[in-house]
Amino acid sequence: MLPPHFSTTILLLLISLFFFTLNEATKPLNLTLLPHQHPSPDSVSLHVLRSVNASLSRRQLSSSSSTCRTGNPIDDCWKCDSTDWSSNRQRLADCSIGFGRGTLGGKNGKIYVVTDSSDNNPANPSPGTLRYGVIQEEPLWIVFSTNMYIKLKQELIINSYKTLDGRGSAVHITGNGCLTIQYVQHIIIHNIHIYDCKPSGGAIIAASPTKTGKRGRSDGDGISIFGSSRIWIDHCTMSHCTDGLIDAVMGSTAITISNNYFSHHDEVMLLGHDDSYAQDDGMQVTIAFNHFGQGLVQRMPRCRRGYIHVVNNDFTSWKMYAIGGSGNPTINSQGNRYSAPSDPSAKEVTKRVDTRDDGEWSNWNWRSEGDLMENGAFFVSSGEGMSSMYSKASSMGPKAASSVDQLTQNAGVFGGPRDDEGQSGDSYSPYEGGSDGGGSIGGTGDMGGGTTRGSSSSSGDGNFFDMVFGSNAPPRLRLTLLFTLLMICVLSLSSTLLLW
Repeated sequence: MLPPHFSTTILLLLISLFFFTLNEATKPLNLTLLPHQHPSPDSVSLHVLRSVNASLSRRQLSSSSSTCRTGNPIDDCWKCDSTDWSSNRQRLADCSIGFGRGTLGGKNGKIYVVTDSSDNNPANPSPGTLRYGVIQEEPLWIVFSTNMYIKLKQELIINSYKTLDGRGSAVHITGNGCLTIQYVQHIIIHNIHIYDCKPSGGAIIAASPTKTGKRGRSDGDGISIFGSSRIWIDHCTMSHCTDGLIDAVMGSTAITISNNYFSHHDEVMLLGHDDSYAQDDGMQVTIAFNHFGQGLVQRMPRCRRGYIHVVNNDFTSWKMYAIGGSGNPTINSQGNRYSAPSDPSAKEVTKRVDTRDDGEWSNWNWRSEGDLMENGAFFVSSGEGMSSMYSKASSMGPKAASSVDQLTQNAGVFGGPRDDEGQSGDSYSPYEGGSDGGGSIGGTGDMGGGTTRGSSSSSGDGNFFDMVFGSNAPPRLRLTLLFTLLMICVLSLSSTLLLW
């Protein structure tokens, strides 16, 4: 028979274990540990405004004959501060603004030249292909030897510290899966056409030179960002994908989406996995100088949780709404131009998704400052309005209508046709390949050349992948503490038995 004090010890340990485990399970996530999450998002937004104002001021002071300076702080950074951008391509990495500022991509790495546009073996890609370059472990600055039409057989898994630099060539990426950025960091995608992306899955795909695995089903996003940070998507032209053009979910943060041209698509951009996914509170995204063009319906973006800065974009039209959200995201809209459609029921820029009345969202911090509303557009604000930081820096207010044309004039791929030029409705003529237009990687001329809904990223666990790639995956739920407490119980039991 065991002594009374032994039974009491075991009982107390089990009770302590139960309450400790319950406390850990209900404890809120420490979101300050989300990689690259900025502790003061308003200060990042203010820095963007200062960058725009400074660049516009430099343009006004420059010679009237100068065609270099546009007032766009990103473009002026790499195009005007160097006499020949093609001889110093990696200067681009110094030019991001907003939450993605500091994204390195393949800076200080080797130049990798894509010479082969095929994608015949996703499990064992050949040297010279794009897939071979993006899976390497080392930093690489990836460029293209000539104009290319790359039709992917499966999604393209991109490893950390990579830049896809399409300047100087007309680079078109389409096919199955398109670009996947999963559990990695420091990725730059610049000057690429991305369109007609379809779902994929069930295939063996290489994620590094030594790691391959079978993938689950992808949604058919143009660019899928999953649990990643330090991402910069700049000067891309995107349209006609099965799901989203750009989706960023599962604790992704430190993202800038700038100077892109979006057209002919339903659900354009999703930021946040699910209303209940608390880690997306740390998502921080800058959306700047983009042109949202013809044939768009909604989600420009659609936000869940997080802090989203939408600044100096041109919203040509929409069919349902421009900016939507749920789960109490902070949406900071500054200096944008919103042109509402003719439909009288679709004049509102904003949409609180799946909410019953203002009692549910009245405290959500959605603010509009310096925005231009055209054709009856209106923005429904809520929450705190401008922060004290902005009220104390009125001289740094956002440049609005007078500058939107100027700041977005080169949105999309440089030199490439926009999908709504010379076309109407939802028509679209995909690139057919060939060697016309654009230049070689050494050229200094013009840079560039032109839905049904799949499963949504919001639908539970339907699009979790079967295999996790990358070396920076966030830790999964672990039972380390539980195991430690069980060991304490075992040691206590052993000690009690010895004493008995």
